[in-house]
Order: sequence, then structure tokens, then C-alpha cells
Amino acid sequence: MLEVFMLLVAFQFKHFICDFPLQNQYMLRKMNLTGWKLPLAAHAGVHALGTFLITCLLFKPVYYIDAIVLGAILGTADFIIHFVVDRIKASPKLGGRFNPTQPYFWWALGADQMTHHLTHYLFIFVIVMI
Repeated sequence: MLEVFMLLVAFQFKHFICDFPLQNQYMLRKMNLTGWKLPLAAHAGVHALGTFLITCLLFKPVYYIDAIVLGAILGTADFIIHFVVDRIKASPKLGGRFNPTQPYFWWALGADQMTHHLTHYLFIFVIVMI
């Protein structure tokens, strides 16, 4: 139970640090109509690195998989999921067409955050169940 709690706290901190303090002006270009792929990849890469580090630090290796391998797998999954979810939210044709005065903006932001948290819960489940 303590392991699950530690992982929940670690992923919550990771999400905050990667989405706010570590997201710089370059990464915010992910909202642009053009030239958004590399900034979004950089942002998703920071999240992937955070997941890799958490897994390597908190996963207890077992005889058939070690922490680095599992960290690489979950980090890659985090990169892909974070990239896709953030693009949907930022896309001018989807969530990015709304502004903070519209309810749909907050719905898109909430769905984005919920998806990221559910992704972390899945990672925690994998880490604990292996």
C-alpha cells in the first residue's frame, strides 16, 4: 500500500513539474498552427523522462524485467500518450479553438488532465502488478 501511495505522489509531482515549471516558451509553441511538432515533442519528452526516472527509482526489479527496461517502456508510452492528448487539446480544430471564457475550454482542459492522471494510474498498476 505504501508503494502505491509513493507512486501516486511521485506521479502527481512529476505531472505538475513537467506541465508547469519545466514547460518553457519554446514548448508552448505546441499551440501554434504550424511548427508545433518539435515543441510538443520536447514537452512530451520531459514527461517521458519523468516517468522513466520514477520507474527506475521506485520499481523493485524482478527476475524477468528490470527497472530500466520497464522505465523505457512506460516512458515511451507516456511520450506517445502525452503527445497525442496535448495535441488534441491544443489543436485549433479541437480544444485549442476555445478560450478561457468558454465552458468548452475548461472541459478540454479537464479531459486533458484526467487523461494524464488515468495514464499515471495505469503506469502505477503496471509497476505494482509486475
